[in-house]
Amino acid sequence: MLPVVAALILVALTFDFLNGFHDAANSIATVVSTRVLSPAKAVIWAAFFNFIAAFGFGTAVATTIGAGMIDVRVVTFAVVFAGLTGAIVWDVITWYFGLPTSSSHALMGGYAGAAVARAGWGVIIAAGWSKTLLFMVLSPVIGMLAGLSLMTLITWTLRGTPPGTVDHWFRRLQLVSAGAFSLSHGSNDAQKTMGIIAGLLLAAGYIPTFHIPIWVILSAHTAIALGTLFGGWRIIHTMGSKITKLQPVGGFAAETGAAIAVFTATFLGVGVSTTHAITGSIMGVGATRRLSAVRWGVAGQIVWAWLLTIPAAFGISAATYFLLRLGGAR
Repeated sequence: MLPVVAALILVALTFDFLNGFHDAANSIATVVSTRVLSPAKAVIWAAFFNFIAAFGFGTAVATTIGAGMIDVRVVTFAVVFAGLTGAIVWDVITWYFGLPTSSSHALMGGYAGAAVARAGWGVIIAAGWSKTLLFMVLSPVIGMLAGLSLMTLITWTLRGTPPGTVDHWFRRLQLVSAGAFSLSHGSNDAQKTMGIIAGLLLAAGYIPTFHIPIWVILSAHTAIALGTLFGGWRIIHTMGSKITKLQPVGGFAAETGAAIAVFTATFLGVGVSTTHAITGSIMGVGATRRLSAVRWGVAGQIVWAWLLTIPAAFGISAATYFLLRLGGAR
């Protein structure tokens, strides 16, 4: 049994790595597009904060994902493998097309799809899903409103200040905001993989009750930080320049607004999409100049990808589970 469990943990950490790789754009697209940091320095900066998020943010999100969305009694090795496969495949597809979709929602949809394929719709825990679906709408809205409000406040407060002075200061402040958003990204996203691994350990009998061992916490944060180091450059291009053009002051407002949205969800124990939060915040910042400054066509494509993520990962994972069952796995 141990070799199988170890292999599945490796698959889970591979997803976590891809989460960091896929979502690196969330953390560094703005700071790269404003030329405050080079891409190489930006990924190191983001990866550092992804890792240190392991300390001090609890495991409420991990508990929600691992035990609050599906009945853990139906979790088997095949369910875990199929759920992770659906999430990984969808992440790779959307990375290829440069779409900043949610790795978090891919994991949730995949895990649910595999569980439903095994035991039917009764395994779904409605309370856990209601919070997730609510924040699927709220996180980009909170990000947009926070980004728009911060940018408006900064513009009003610094009216009359020479543009060169504003640029000088916000080039430094954007390092702080990029670090804060990377910290929020690590604090929320790494916990999702922790929840899956803890569910696996519980199913295998290695832990008596659902909890997150310290080695799981450190492993998940290490994997997501390494993924961020490698970066997803296709998505970074979409996030950093296709939605709207940003200056350092706008990058600061977008990153800070998104960090507010993600930290709020983390403290409430909700697995939220950092992609949704930062995209909404970038749109809010762009809209402060004029509505036409936001490329709403690109934004529309991103929203469609968001809506497809949970059902697509659900379907891929369910199909994977049925194939495994044909091969004798349960």
